[in-house]
Amino acid sequence: MADSEAKQLDGFIAKFLPEIAAMTQAVVKKMRKRYPTAQVLVYDNYNALAIGFGPSEKAGEAIFSIAVYPKWVSLFFLQAKGVPDPEGLLKGSGNVARHVVLESPRDLEIPAIAAMMEAALEVAKTPLAETGAGRLVIKSVSAKQRPRRPTGK
Repeated sequence: MADSEAKQLDGFIAKFLPEIAAMTQAVVKKMRKRYPTAQVLVYDNYNALAIGFGPSEKAGEAIFSIAVYPKWVSLFFLQAKGVPDPEGLLKGSGNVARHVVLESPRDLEIPAIAAMMEAALEVAKTPLAETGAGRLVIKSVSAKQRPRRPTGK
């Protein structure tokens, strides 16, 4: 990962509460270790910080995304159609993208979630490269954003 992009991502993550920021850093680290060839696409959007993992810099090819919200972190399966979910862990009603709310970075090791991640790789339209190292790419930063820390509401 290029230093300037990594520092920029760290700055985006630092906007969140310390516990959410620490969890996000740990989840991203685990995902980078698990999928070292994935391109990491960062979108600091209006609603959330989204960090995608896919075979190219095309958002539509991303297989996974980490979405960071003020109170939680979710793992999105962006090509969820065809991913078996026998334990009913996936949330959302979409046919394409569904997610699981992570309680801890260790949730990536839960057998049911790990199996869904493997299945997602198998059904992905474009597979991850077998060799090489993925780049970190800051794709967009929204000028206007919801607060990154919980409000008193």
